[in-house]
Amino acid sequence: MARITCEDCLEQMGESERFNLIHLAVKRIRQHRQGEPFLVEGKNQEIVMTLREIADGHVTMENIDELPDQFDDRGGETPDEKESDV
Repeated sequence: MARITCEDCLEQMGESERFNLIHLAVKRIRQHRQGEPFLVEGKNQEIVMTLREIADGHVTMENIDELPDQFDDRGGETPDEKESDV
């Protein structure tokens, strides 16, 4: 996907979900800023990468709260664990 738009995300979420799209993107960006890895490949800005995750169906309103737990299950460290080691 060369370009990503809000319309691409709304196709995945549903046209009436504009308000939820904003909340989902903000919540996911906060997760990234706490060390959560991106679920798509790319070298774009944080917001573009987040929108790509949503448009590809990797991040949804149903799984947003479970994504950090999935990262922990793969053996990664959460930012809290990293700080406690210091």
